[in-house]
Parts: sequence; structure tokens; C-alpha cells
Amino acid sequence: MSLQIFGLAVSRGVAIGRAVLVASSRVDVAHYFIEPEKVESELARLHAAREVVVKEFENLKRDLPPDAPAELPALLDVHLMLTQDEALVEAARTWVVDRHYNAEWALSAQLEVLARHFDEMEDPYLRERKHDLEQVVERLLRALIPGEQQGVTAAPSAVKPRDFGGEDPLVLVASDISPADMLQFKRSVFTGFVTDVGGKTSHTAIVARSLDIPAVVGARQASSLIRQDDWVIIDGDAGLVIVDPSPIVLEEYRFRQRQSELERERLARLRHTPAVTLDGERIELLANIELPGDAAAALESGAQGVGLFRSEFLFMNRASGLPSEDEQFEAYRAVVESMGGLPVTIRTVDIGADKPLDRHGHDRHDAMINPALGLRAIRWSLSEPGMFRQQLRAILRASAFGRVRLLIPMLAHLSEIRSTFEAIGQARQQLLDAGQQLGQIEVGAMIEVPAASLMLPIFLRHFDFVSIGTNDLIQYTLAIDRADEAVAHLYDPWHPAVLRLVSDTIHFSRLAGKDVCVCGEMAGDTDFTELLLAMGLRSFSMHPTQIPSVKQRVLRADTRRLAAKLHEILAADNPQAASRTAFGAAAIAPALA
Repeated sequence: MSLQIFGLAVSRGVAIGRAVLVASSRVDVAHYFIEPEKVESELARLHAAREVVVKEFENLKRDLPPDAPAELPALLDVHLMLTQDEALVEAARTWVVDRHYNAEWALSAQLEVLARHFDEMEDPYLRERKHDLEQVVERLLRALIPGEQQGVTAAPSAVKPRDFGGEDPLVLVASDISPADMLQFKRSVFTGFVTDVGGKTSHTAIVARSLDIPAVVGARQASSLIRQDDWVIIDGDAGLVIVDPSPIVLEEYRFRQRQSELERERLARLRHTPAVTLDGERIELLANIELPGDAAAALESGAQGVGLFRSEFLFMNRASGLPSEDEQFEAYRAVVESMGGLPVTIRTVDIGADKPLDRHGHDRHDAMINPALGLRAIRWSLSEPGMFRQQLRAILRASAFGRVRLLIPMLAHLSEIRSTFEAIGQARQQLLDAGQQLGQIEVGAMIEVPAASLMLPIFLRHFDFVSIGTNDLIQYTLAIDRADEAVAHLYDPWHPAVLRLVSDTIHFSRLAGKDVCVCGEMAGDTDFTELLLAMGLRSFSMHPTQIPSVKQRVLRADTRRLAAKLHEILAADNPQAASRTAFGAAAIAPALA
């Protein structure tokens, strides 16, 4: 019998595939696919870890004091038996050999399978032995991870489904997925994501949208209810997950998949079409990227430049410390040169909240009462002046190879603005003293804190341009932790206060003759395209996969007709409903509506 699980729809479309579960653990587990030729060495790692743990238990038994409670040697015997039980390590071999999971992932997957067996036992004593199993697996994982290093250190895999057993598509199911793991899965084989936790703008949701694959988050018990290899349908439009669907339901969703693919192919034909509205307004459509390799996808989509290079992804998923100045410079230069003269906006490191640095460790991050309000973004950069100047020097050096814009995140205070420009000045002077070549660089501020929007005239006196980060602006305006599914229903981009802040920021920036761009999720959401055009926005930055659908809306729009409806929408109690009414066929050319 099929099972339906409801969550939050965060990335549209339909995914159908077999479930791959990423089990949670107190030890950070790397999840990646190994190449076929690495299977034997991975099995050797698995068996070596078992030998280490067996020796640990034997030594513990041998060194027990004479007066130790009788239960202790008995408990160690149980753990030793579990370690040597073929149902654990030997069965984990299957995940390595057939699926090409790395050893840590294979153990975690087998733990999940065995844990279910324990949960189904009627005897309470036997059910409790699941905790012994978890402790044994934790020891094995620690034996596999030298120094218990944090994060995922494997390179992103290019392995295809056929390389690890079968042609079936795969969907990823997890309690949550860290940004580090998301980096590894980014170019992997998964056609969809399901997570127990998260909100519409949690990092998992944003990456799923950026990958243009269906995703449902906040699905509560999904990782407990779905089993390894279950057939799963992810309905990213309805926020629905269907487990073990009937043949009729499966065929219906496969038909919807085919329709979506045809629509995607049709939109791809707009790649070389200039983004000009019906009344002749040229609209700049830029790309958000995370790694240098993403520049190719930006160009392929027809982007007119990079509106947001999230530099923090160069800092994450590293066991060996922060990237050097030269390493950063090479990454920035690679993007600038790839874009061939098109503008590249590089945001300084935006670490914090849902993107902690591995070197900080999870304990420090978790100890923060509210990471979203803590030491993050420009606050963290200013607290690490050496690191900040290093990054600034790398960006300034890259400006000699093309048009570079520097973007500063989460500014709220005049003192932060002054300190930022002092750091830029110091970095520039250091480079000039060293005889380095520099290009002209524009400096911009992210408007993502209500205070920044309200003191915009001061910002505009100091900065060349502004970029509105709608994700955080909504979060801070409404006092909603966007990564917390418990309050995710209160996260509302249509809230009148949010729309007023966005509209005023666009209006007063244009009035001052300063460029303004929206680079948050709102820019790539076609539900907001007409509204942002009505507000006067002429520069959108989004993930490359979102550009074709937004361009289609731009080509159909008449900005004069749209602007005439703006006041009506901003004054409405329900702006979303008012927008649907106002921006119907009356506001868009009838021939193209």
C-alpha cells in the first residue's frame, strides 16, 4: 500500500526514483560515490576499521579492574559480537560493491537497515540492543575517520547510476543535508531530495532550486518512514512525497515528467533572445554561482554576467584550513576570465547561520543561541581582519582580468561601512606596494537587514550599487528563522512589510542614479517577476536554470501597464491575491499572455 507524506514544496517538478537514505549520526559522515576501481581499497578500509574496533574492545576487556561490575564484560562481549557479526560489516560490503558507496556511508546505510529490524522486535530488551548497535557503528565510523575530521572531504563525484548497480534513477532522503554534503551531491546522480527538516529558504531548498530538481523539505518523519530502495515520487509542486506508488499513480506522474521536460526544452530556445519588455525596457538577467565551475552553466543559460558569486563555498568543506590568497585569486580569476568581459559580482564570505565553517566546529556553532543573529557575514569578516584583507586582496587582484564588482553582505551600521572601506583601502595599498596590477572595482552593499533599507540614503552615499538579498530581508523583517520548519509557515515573501522595503529600496536607488539588483530567491521566482518589474527593477540575479522562465515573463511584460498597478498591490491586505488579479491578461500583452 502506498504512503503519502506531506512537506513544503520548495523546488518545482516531479522526481521518480529509488530512495537513497543518508542516516544521521553523532559522527559527521562523508557521503560520496567511489570510482569502480576503488572498491577493493574501500573494502580494505572497512575491514581495517573493524579490526581496530575489535582490538579496542579486547583491550578494554583485558584491562578491566578486578572489582568491575559483572555487567561491563558482558556489555563488551555484546559489542564485540556486534562488531564481528556478518550482518553489519559484511553486509555493508554490499553497499560498497553494488552501489559504490564509500565505507562510512555503507556502514550508515546498513545501520539504518538493522535498526529497523530492532524496532520491529516485540521483546523490549532486544529492541534496546539497537543502542548498542549504534554505539558500535559510531566506533567503526571514528576508526574510519582519522582525527574525527569534520565535514565531507571527498571530491564531487561524476559517477552515473549504471556505475553502481542498475539504471534506476535515485532520490535522496535525509533528516537534513548539510551545505558541505550538498556540495558533494551537486553534480551527482540524484533526481530529487526529501528532508525531514528545513524551510522554503533553507540551504537545502535553495540548492535544490539551483540544481533545478524537485525537492520537498520539512517532511517530518520521511527518513523514518521511507526505506532504502523504496520507489518514491517527489511532487515538488504540491509538497507531496508518495512512497511505493500504485502503477496508475506512477504512470500519471511519469506523464507529468515528460510534459515538464518538453517545457524546459521550449524555454531553452530563448537563450540568445535579448531580455527586452514589450515597451522596450532592457532587463539584465544575471546568474548566481557558488563555485568557479558554475560559470559555464551561467553562460550556457544566456546570463549577462554573474550577479552573485557566493565566495563562502570556497571556504567550506575543508579539513585543511581556509583557502590561501593565491587559491582564492585563481578561483576568482577563473570566473572573471570565463565570463569574457561580462560583469562578475563577488560577495565577500557570508559564513554563519546555516553555513558554519568546518574549522569552527559544530559545537561552537550549535552553542549559539541564534546563529542567524550572531557573528556572521561582514561581522565575522571584520572580526578576522587578516582573513578579510586576504580575501579582499584576492578579489582586487582578479579585477585586473575583467569587470569585477565587490559586494558586502549584511551591513547594518555606519561603523561597519567605515571599517569595510578601511579594510579595502589597506588591501589595495598592500597590493600597490607589492607592484600588483589592479583594475577598477565597484563596491556594493547587500540590503538584507531592515535597518539597511531604512537608512538607504546613507548607504547610497558610500556605495556604487546595492543588491537586495530577499531571503535574509524576509527573515529579519518577520523575525523568522528560515531554516526552522517549526515556523516555516510564517516565512512570507508576500508580507506587505517585506514588499514595501523591497519597493522603497528599488525606488530610492534608482532615484539616486545607483544600480540596484535583486539576487535573492525572489528574483528567480516567476510569481514575482511582474511585481519586481512594476517596482522598477531592471536587474535580476538568479540560478542559471531559472533564467529561461524569468526571461519568458520579461518578454511578455509591459512595464508601463505593470507600474500602473503597483500602488494597488502594495496597499492591499493580501498583496499576493491582488497581484494575481492585477497582473493578469490586462497587465500583459493579450497576444502573449
